[in-house]
Amino acid sequence: MAAFRPDPPRSITPAAPPSDAPRGVAAPVSRVIEAFRRLPGIGPKSAQRLAYHLVRMPEAEAAELSEAITGVKQRIKLCDICADITEEPVCGICSNTNRDRTVICVVEEPLDVTALERTRAYNGLYHVLHGAISPTSGIAASDLKIKELLQRLQGQKPSEEVSEVIVATNTNLDGEATAMYLQRAIAPAGIKVTRLARGLPSGTDIEYADDATLAHSLESRSEISD
Repeated sequence: MAAFRPDPPRSITPAAPPSDAPRGVAAPVSRVIEAFRRLPGIGPKSAQRLAYHLVRMPEAEAAELSEAITGVKQRIKLCDICADITEEPVCGICSNTNRDRTVICVVEEPLDVTALERTRAYNGLYHVLHGAISPTSGIAASDLKIKELLQRLQGQKPSEEVSEVIVATNTNLDGEATAMYLQRAIAPAGIKVTRLARGLPSGTDIEYADDATLAHSLESRSEISD
């Protein structure tokens, strides 16, 4: 009988890390680094620092962070009225009967609502577009919450009739193009359309403007004309 000879051991090729991952980094850490790099404002070095901080983090804290991230995706939705982010079908601002319901401030992103609320200079309602018209990026009016805004204006109650829409889009080319589009879409309804005053530097994102400048721009807003 021939002697039994075991097969030579098979080499197992580990999953390749991302092509630009740092050499010598464990695959799970590389995946975390890549995940952090996909976040806005996070570069390669910041992503590495965050990843290694996560490695050193106590397990209970890491689990809490994981649950918080999962909770955001599972529980946060868009308000049925203004499209701001909320846990409930209708956000706290839209459901607040003390807000001025005759004025709607239109912004690009939920962070802009936070910035304007921080000024304490505005007590009306909001509408979040979730972006701006951008031909260079292929973003059209139909990609934004503009249709919902127009439907909201058409279906308003007589006791809550909107008399003014404040366009608080950013002061870059996309924000200006969006402002002009909104003015032309809303003006035929006889509603005044205003724009934040030019106190904001050109190219400024609303979310980064300081409170005093933003409050002044709100108070000094002017009507948009063709």
